[in-house]
Order: sequence, then structure tokens, then C-alpha cells
Amino acid sequence: MTSLAAGRRPGRAASAGARVGAVAERLLDLGARSHGAACALLVALCLICFLPGFSSLQPMDRDEPRFAQASKQMLETGDLVDIRFQGEARHKKPVGIYWAQSAVVAAGEALGVPGARTAIWLYRIPSLLGAIATVLLSYWAALAFLPRRGALLAAALVGACAMLSAEARLAKTDALLTACAVAAMGALARAWLARTGAARLSHVTLPNATVLTFWLAVAAGILVKGPMVPLFAGLAALCLSVFARSGGWLKALRPGLGLVLVLALVAPWFAAIAVKSGGAFYGEAVGHDMLGKVGTAQTQHWAPPGTYLLVTFATFWPAAAFAAMALPFAWAKRREDGIAFLIAWVLPSWLVFEAVPTKLPHYVLPLCPALAILAVTAVASGAVHRDRPGARLVALLVPFIPIGLTVGLCAAAWRLDGVIPWAGLPLLVAASAVAFLAWRAFADGWPERSLAVAVLAGALLGPAVFGLTQPVLAALKVSPRLAALRDALPCANPKVATLGYREPSLVFLIGTDLAMLDSAEQAAAYLTQGGCRLVYVEDRFAPAFAAAQTAGATNAAGAAPRPVGRVTGFNINGGKPVGLTAYAVTP
Repeated sequence: MTSLAAGRRPGRAASAGARVGAVAERLLDLGARSHGAACALLVALCLICFLPGFSSLQPMDRDEPRFAQASKQMLETGDLVDIRFQGEARHKKPVGIYWAQSAVVAAGEALGVPGARTAIWLYRIPSLLGAIATVLLSYWAALAFLPRRGALLAAALVGACAMLSAEARLAKTDALLTACAVAAMGALARAWLARTGAARLSHVTLPNATVLTFWLAVAAGILVKGPMVPLFAGLAALCLSVFARSGGWLKALRPGLGLVLVLALVAPWFAAIAVKSGGAFYGEAVGHDMLGKVGTAQTQHWAPPGTYLLVTFATFWPAAAFAAMALPFAWAKRREDGIAFLIAWVLPSWLVFEAVPTKLPHYVLPLCPALAILAVTAVASGAVHRDRPGARLVALLVPFIPIGLTVGLCAAAWRLDGVIPWAGLPLLVAASAVAFLAWRAFADGWPERSLAVAVLAGALLGPAVFGLTQPVLAALKVSPRLAALRDALPCANPKVATLGYREPSLVFLIGTDLAMLDSAEQAAAYLTQGGCRLVYVEDRFAPAFAAAQTAGATNAAGAAPRPVGRVTGFNINGGKPVGLTAYAVTP
């Protein structure tokens, strides 16, 4: 353990901070006994951080339900090549995540899970597995740079990461993509570091398992999110080859055999979708989605260069503050092979993301394991400590984030729902207190203990936010409450339409045949078409809808539509309050 705590006052070992620190260190010691113990401890950490709120969190508009709905439609149609959202082709990402989600939901149906196709937690299981794999692969990657104890600590920092905790609960591509990227970079690191001990580059050999890991990770990454894993690995390999003045070290990965393997795995679907879509997939995925984000802020997520440097202090909490303090160490040691690799893993891809106008916090998530490894390496070398200029101030970011989140969640719950999240408040306060103890350990001269205690704070914060606080925020659950009104109707399988509110989460929960209407006249006419029918009318269309109703619209049986419920809440995507009234005709 690294310590600068000489001369500590007597009796401090009995303090709360010392006791929490001792617990954290005992856990590190326990995990460092063997690889099996380390992996078991990391899986336990993942389950604590990722599972609370896994099923109670509503489908998070807009990307998550779009992915889930497209996977659901694969099951409905049996078409495992084309990707569609209702009648619209969804040619933005390759098919990997849809296959994974469809397979899990099909298994859930076979096992008798009630309402499997609209159970969002089933669609999230690939992301959960991807997040757990990310943590375990971070441990494997870190072993190329650190002893077992340090690798365990670096992987635990990844597991406690706020952004990974969020992505584990979202049915999207990013957790799986990160796992693929870390696997590829862990294998690439071994190829790079193996060259040092070889007399000649041609003599560098790697175990078959390492070579296969690299190429299978590249292939899986392409099927999940196109060129991102080749981008991370390719930029790092290019920078390292320039640094070494030779690319011969890459021969250890057997690129000829690897490229054949990748093509064999990915080419069949890419050829099939080219035929199925008449080439439209490539025009949309490459020309519109990818190049559109590079050229302009195509998805209205523009932010200036430098944004990731700021937001990472929150998204990569609690490790980001320590990674920032490790940057001078990285610069000073940049010519050492291990540090050079970590810089090459992070810097070129980071600069690309900063230069691209479209910015989303999760884009840099695959780079964060390298930052965790760098932080632990710097701490183990004594380069991160309290006496560095500004170090204690930077370390204050560790307690600042959970304290700010606690205040923010309480304020949001009170403003939106008029409640205080009492169920989650004790754990939120506990996470903030433990995070403060992490800062205190750093200020007392125990940087490694501070990292370990920060992980414990992360293990408290995830359950506090997602497991106990999130469920009481009813204002954010607009689509589930609208779906509940449909389920309460006294008729089975009603026809449903919506006017004004067009969120993908409503499509996922109601069904593929949800009608999206454009005018109040269409809504009034929809209710006259016979059978059991339901229409959601957003408040901004309410006067026009009332006028259309007054004009005498009734259904074929003569029954008048009646209001059956009202839902008000807050639309996260629009960033504003929303209100809808449900009108039904029941035979």
C-alpha cells in the first residue's frame, strides 16, 4: 500500500475513515489471493452496482426503446437481417445488438417470462453482460501493466464508474462495444509489450488465445457498432508504430489469419443487408449517421472541443479525479512502453471525439479503462499524492459528485412530483459520506486506500440512485403510465393511437401497430372506426380535439368517446412538462 501518512495522530485508526479504509483494503487483499478470487469479487461488485433498478427503470427515450422495438420486430417478423422501427428502416447500426437482444427475449419467452416482449429488462441483459465483461476484461488488460492487486483495483474503478453503471441498465450498444474494445486493447497491449523481450521482432509470439481474443473482439465490435473497435485499435497501433519506428510488432497478431476470420464472421450479414436494402443500409449508416455526426452535430448533440474533459469528471466518477492527477506522471514516463501504450489507447481517439461536433458522454467510455490503469499505476509509483500542487482540491471532486447528485435528485423529485426520495436518501447520504472519507484518506496520505474507499462509495451510489430513488420519480415515467391506462380498459387488444406524444418508449410498450396521428381530426375519426379504441391526446392538441368531438364524431355503434385517464409528467427528451388525456370507446 502506498502511504505518505507519517506522523498521523494517535487514535485515528479508530475513526470511521480508518475503519472504512481497513475494510476496503481487506477486500483488496482478499481479491489479490488468486485470479479466481479477483474475478469473483469483481462480479459481486458489478451485481451490486448494476442490478438495483434494472427492471424498474422505465424505457429511456429515445435510443433505448428504438433498439428494443427493432429487436422485438425481428421476433415478430422472423426477419433477422433487416432492422426496422415500425415501418421505417433503421439503418444506423449493424445487427449485433439486435441479435443479442432478440435471443435473450426469445429465451425469456421459452422460459415462460410473462409479457417477455415488452419486459424492457430482458432487452437490457446483453448490456448487463457487456458491462460485467468490461470489468473482467479490464482486469485482464490491467494484468499486462500491473500486479494482481493493482489490476483488481483498476478494474474495480471501472466497475464503480458512473457511466458504465448507467449503460449496464440501457438496452443499447455501448456496454457491449466497450467490452469488445477492452478485449481488443488488452490483446494489443500484450503484442506491444511482448516485443520488448524479443531479440528480433520476427520472434515475437503470442498465445493463440490472445490472438483469437483480438480478432474475435474486432469482429464482434464491427457487428455491434461498425468501425469503432477498429478505430480504437488502429489509431493506437499507428501511434505506437510511429513511436517504435516499426510496425513489425503487429505480426505477432497474425493479421492475415485474423482478417480472414473477421471477414468470415461479419461479411455474411453485411452482404445480406446490402441485398435486402438495395444498398440503402450503407447510404444511411455511413453517409447519414456516421459522416453526418462527423461533419455536423447531426443529432442535435453539438458541444465544443474540450467537453469530454469536463464531463468525464462526472461520468468516470470516482476514478476521473485520480486519472487527472496522473497526467503529469504519464507525460514524464511517456517513453516507457507501458505508459506509451496507455497514452496511445486514450489520446488519439479522444482527440478525434473532441474534434467531432456531435458529442455524447458514452462515446469515450471505451477509453476509460486505460485511464483507470494509468491512475493506479501512478498511485503505485508514488506520483499521485497529497503534496502535489492542487491535488487535494482535485480530489474533492470525489465527494462533490455524490453530494451534488443527492441535492439534485431531491430538488428534482420535489419539483416534479412534490416528494422527497426518503427511501433512497439514507443511501445517498451514506455514499456521499464514504466519498468524503475517500478524500480524507487521500488528504491523510493514503492514495491507494483512497481509491479503494472511492470504489465502496460507487457501490453505494448505484443502488441509491437507480434502486431506491429512481422508482419514486413518477413524473419521468410517462409512457409506462400511459400503457397502464390501456391495460385497464375492459376490453382485450384495443386499437391504440397517439396524437402529439410520439416517444419510442410508447411504441415499445403499446405495440408495433401504435398509430401516430398528425391532427385532431384524425384522432376524432380514429375513434369512430369501430371496436375497442383508445387515443392519447397531448394537451396542445386538446382544444382542437374537443372541437372535432363537438362536431359529432361517434363510432359505428353510436357510443361516444369518454376520457379514461390523464397523465402528466416531464419529458426528458423535450426537457419540458407534458400532459395527455386518454379517450376510449369500448363496446
